[in-house]
Amino acid sequence: METSKSMKLERYNSYIRRVNSTKLLNASSKLLFRATLLVALILVFLFTFNYPPLADSTHRHLHAHSHFLSSAFGAWEKQLRHSSTPRRPNGLTVLVTGAAGFVGSHCSLALKRRGDGVLGLDNFNAYYDPSLKRARQAMLAKHQVFIVEGDLNDTPLLQKLFDVVAFTHILHLAAQAGVRYAMQNPQSYITANIAGFVNLLEVSKSANPQPAIVWASSSSVYGLNTQNPFFELHRTDQPASLYAATKKAGEEIAHTYNHIYGLSLTGLRFFTVYGPWGRPDMAYFFFTKDILQGKTIDVYQTQDGKQVARDFTYIDDIVKGCLGALDTAEKSTGSGGKKRGPAQFRIYNLGNTSPVPVGNLVSILENLLNTKAKRHVIKMPSNGDVPYTHANVSQAFRDFSYKPTTDLPSGLRKFVKWYVGYYGPQLRPKKESRLDN
Repeated sequence: METSKSMKLERYNSYIRRVNSTKLLNASSKLLFRATLLVALILVFLFTFNYPPLADSTHRHLHAHSHFLSSAFGAWEKQLRHSSTPRRPNGLTVLVTGAAGFVGSHCSLALKRRGDGVLGLDNFNAYYDPSLKRARQAMLAKHQVFIVEGDLNDTPLLQKLFDVVAFTHILHLAAQAGVRYAMQNPQSYITANIAGFVNLLEVSKSANPQPAIVWASSSSVYGLNTQNPFFELHRTDQPASLYAATKKAGEEIAHTYNHIYGLSLTGLRFFTVYGPWGRPDMAYFFFTKDILQGKTIDVYQTQDGKQVARDFTYIDDIVKGCLGALDTAEKSTGSGGKKRGPAQFRIYNLGNTSPVPVGNLVSILENLLNTKAKRHVIKMPSNGDVPYTHANVSQAFRDFSYKPTTDLPSGLRKFVKWYVGYYGPQLRPKKESRLDN
């Protein structure tokens, strides 16, 4: 009996100890939880007191970044306004597209020198060596002409330029040039010469006031026309290349925007422009390079054995024609995209009126460079080139006194002098006297 009671008592004491142990553990857990919570709250308070909230830090960072962007953007707008502000009474405010190009750089400089405001736009593409375009840009910068780097198809950029500057005129020279390259990259011609032109017209039609627009078409629009010399009323519905087709499409599109929206539009059909700062893809340019390097040059003949001839037009004469067209352009008649009355629409040839066989061009270069060319006479391939161009410029002479004054030997002498000076003394002809006459 005594043993049984002792066992029961031991079991009871063991139970009491387990209960008390459990209560103590629960009490300890609660105490530990409350202590941890208290410590956590203290740490949060201390962190908040000593450090600003992350949101405030981020806000201040964004505010500083926004301030920096605002300052940079303000400086950019200041450049736009400074470049586009005329320095003569009643001066023009001109947006020149393709301003880092051959014709664009010459026209921009001529406008600036006479006191007009000029703002350039160029995408600096790599169709030919972009370093030549950058050199033209640097040359223009010395004369306070600023070129915005951007594309015609960038609508927000164009709209921003129009918001900052009230252009009175646009000289639209940006384009994908070159007849033969169209066989390699046809889409680039559609993008630049059609879509880019339409985008420029779309932004221009909505401007208030609308600018008057002078743009570069091309003698290539005459295509397979056999009437000579080429007159503006001759047929232009037989293009021989995609480049020509896009330029012809540009003329038709321009007429549409003139008819519907009252935009004043003047198209200039350039004939084989050459001269200093020219395009490396042009025959006179790469002939000069290849002759100096002793390379063979291809001289084309027609399929019936006749010499290919071009109405080579010196850059200074083209510039005079562009400025004449700008000066005689009437104001657009639309406002905010709505036509208020009939607007001016014109098309002109700008050429030299004196076609020269390409073989004669090579002979002139041989004389200037004092180096015999290695000629390879071949039949003209079917690559979009035409055998002959010849401009009638009577309408341009009548309307803005356009009269070319530079013959091919004189113009090439100036080009070669620039070429050997730009590309280095190692290319200088053996006898310089022929360049100095």
